[in-house]
Amino acid sequence: MTDLLSGTPTPSDYDASSIQVLEDMEHVRLRPGMYIGGKDDRALHHMVAEIIDNSMDEAVAGHATWIEVELHENGHVSVRDNGRGIPVGPHPKDPEKSALEIIFCTLNAGGKFSGDSYETSGGLHGVGSSVVNALSDHLRVEVARNRELFAMEFARGVPQTKLEKIGAAPNRRGTAVTFHPDEEIFGSLKLKPARLFKMARSKAYLFSGVEIRWKTAIDDGETPREATFHFPGGLSDYLTEALGGATTYADAPFAGSVSFEKFKVPGKVEWAINWTPSRDGFIQSYCNTVPTPEGGTHEAGFWAAILKGIKAYGELVNNKKASTITREDLTTGAGALVSCFIREPEFVGQTKDRLATVEAQRMVENSVRDHFDNWLAADTKSAGAILDFLVLRAEERLRRRQEKETARKTATKKLRLPGKLVDCSATSRDGTELFIVEGDSAGGSAKMARDRKTQALLPLRGKILNVLGAASSKLGSNAEISDLTQALGVGLGTKFNLDDLRYDKVIIMTDADVDGAHIAALLMTFFYTQMRPMIDAGHLYLACPPLFRLTQGAKRVYCLDEVEKNTLMEAGLGGKGKIDVSRFKGLGEMDAKDLKDTTMNPATRKLIRVSIDEDEPGETGDLVERLMGKKPEMRFQYIQENARFVEELDV
Repeated sequence: MTDLLSGTPTPSDYDASSIQVLEDMEHVRLRPGMYIGGKDDRALHHMVAEIIDNSMDEAVAGHATWIEVELHENGHVSVRDNGRGIPVGPHPKDPEKSALEIIFCTLNAGGKFSGDSYETSGGLHGVGSSVVNALSDHLRVEVARNRELFAMEFARGVPQTKLEKIGAAPNRRGTAVTFHPDEEIFGSLKLKPARLFKMARSKAYLFSGVEIRWKTAIDDGETPREATFHFPGGLSDYLTEALGGATTYADAPFAGSVSFEKFKVPGKVEWAINWTPSRDGFIQSYCNTVPTPEGGTHEAGFWAAILKGIKAYGELVNNKKASTITREDLTTGAGALVSCFIREPEFVGQTKDRLATVEAQRMVENSVRDHFDNWLAADTKSAGAILDFLVLRAEERLRRRQEKETARKTATKKLRLPGKLVDCSATSRDGTELFIVEGDSAGGSAKMARDRKTQALLPLRGKILNVLGAASSKLGSNAEISDLTQALGVGLGTKFNLDDLRYDKVIIMTDADVDGAHIAALLMTFFYTQMRPMIDAGHLYLACPPLFRLTQGAKRVYCLDEVEKNTLMEAGLGGKGKIDVSRFKGLGEMDAKDLKDTTMNPATRKLIRVSIDEDEPGETGDLVERLMGKKPEMRFQYIQENARFVEELDV
């Protein structure tokens, strides 16, 4: 056993027999979060993406022209392609097993390590197929190769049959994988036709040379039963659809594609960007057709090229104010898509949310920059409109920053601070935090636990107004919303400006119960609808206060939930005597030391950054409207569809 506070093994029962060695598939099933990010809805659909990415790699390499994605009525999903087909011969290092079995049953096995089979690929670590296999209660692979058809079946990563030769297949080639996510891992979560449909369509946009065919036997009332996607215009077509007919500063987007040939490496970069006054900015980036929602080096290179290009054009036309433009100004009102294909990319984590390949920044920047300079020179009308817009944004940003600095220094003297706000003493936004706390009692403990220099508090009186279910006239007259916007120093909706935000982090800190979760949901809905740029810029967070405190002698630990508490109760804390359990009914019951150690001290706390996870622009907005909007029948439908997922409610 290990002392949970010090991390030091206790000699009484910690010996060689305590060390467990798990086989590959056992480890995947025990710790799925290490491989696909968890056991939630996103992780469930990530499994399908892993298999589609394998087929996309075949298409990008020039060996497949179509991919078919089919969702069956029984919850199975099939992904087929007309590529080369997975090798089925004996593996040189283990002749008793086929290469196919090695791929699907062994981590770190695949054909994408050497670079001989694929110049660029989305699969890198050799874990995609094996992880999907381990987390499926049934998986069947069919391979048509050399005019012969082979098949093999698995269950939870274990072969159920040997690789069988089915017969001749003179008119068929490629790989077909059919699997069903294991309910032991994902519970009652089901694959959603709408999400898979959007995933399939986005893949077709990312590689214009592939046709993707969609089928579903499940009718959700909004997703077509069959569809075929093929977009010769690639990202330019994607951006046009994403902007949805909004007015733009350029008649046609700046879009293109260029290989990395001059860098003497395989790969290329594709992009599309335009600016609009009609909606908030967004960027979606990809590497080897894999979405990178947290960006990375390819995004950094793209924005560097655009920034340097627009500044150089401003200097060319003698616009001296162009030098003040920053990346922050560029991203305001810009709709951008960036997709790069590189050999052996490096990602942060197996879920590949952020690209870390250093060389990608230089290659993307140099490739895009030349084309952007030429595009600006060739379309002076669009270039002038974009430059004027960006200069205005820069001027407004600088003016508001100056006003904000002045306002922050004099806010207390002018007595313009709202209600019960307890402000911090710092005069700049950098490093400051505003905790939105539930109730005055919680605010009292938090006031004693905070760092006065950088941490401010705003207690809320009850539940904030549901901004989607209320008339717009109520927003301005609601006391909680008024206090919140005044404390943050910003306006609502179109009047919101990120430069005005007075704090670096805005942290929602509510009780660890149902009411607290409801308040947090209402606050997140408010920020999403009225201050979304704050979320996109990474300023909104959720605190993670514990639900339990366990004490055994001098040992004290905190537990976030019932499961963690039960685990520690069984293991013991390493102290002496009986384990005392204290359940916090609310933040107000926690003393200042508890609150500081668990929730407010940056060195020991845990925060969850609120981010927007969507396959396409607008997807999150549709879900928020469904759950929090004015139509109760939509919420009722959602409850009917998902009530079976709730097995037990701890009250």
